[in-house]
Amino acid sequence: MSRSQTEIAQQVVESILAQKLAPGERLGEQDLADLFGVSRTLVREALMQLQARGFVEVRSRRGWYVIEPSVEEARDAFSARRIVEAGILASAAEEGRPLQALTRRLRAHIADEQNAIEGADAATRAFLLADFHVCLAESMGHRSLSDVLRDLTARTTLAASLYQSRHEASQSCAEHTAIVEALEAGDLALARDRLLAHIGHVEEALRPDTPRSHDRLRDSLSPLARSAG
Repeated sequence: MSRSQTEIAQQVVESILAQKLAPGERLGEQDLADLFGVSRTLVREALMQLQARGFVEVRSRRGWYVIEPSVEEARDAFSARRIVEAGILASAAEEGRPLQALTRRLRAHIADEQNAIEGADAATRAFLLADFHVCLAESMGHRSLSDVLRDLTARTTLAASLYQSRHEASQSCAEHTAIVEALEAGDLALARDRLLAHIGHVEEALRPDTPRSHDRLRDSLSPLARSAG
């Protein structure tokens, strides 16, 4: 089935979040056109959209590539995430927003994370762990910020892939659980502290001295097997 420009761009971002597209991976226009059943013009428009969002770059006479963030760019993305995510929780405290419906959705998300960790689907596991933060923003009613946060999380995911993060999936899931437990207790200050600590742990786990890259386009952009819930 033919895809739109926005759908192609979204699939690329989801594949980055799932760590199926690696930093430095080549995105051939014709390969993408064949894969999505669209024209090269539409693919080029999608890639230009992704370039504006900071995910791909054009290399002279070589084509389009997924960006390879520098250590400074990675640190900047983590810093931006801290500002956005802490602000989301601060706004919830100011508004006195009820947290019951929010925590139910996040508990369901964590259950999906745990199932993915126990299973063999590494891509879905990586996507769900990254998407927890977007889910938190959406649950708080910040749809515009959730789009911003999705892009920031994808950038830090690229950094984690490039610099071979030592942060384990089970550790991330446990830290997500601790954040939700604080929310369930109505302690937004503790939830914020745990959230910031979690982001810090992920950042500290980067190993900037050991970058890597891949070149496996078709497998990278295959759809994710996500829970309907």
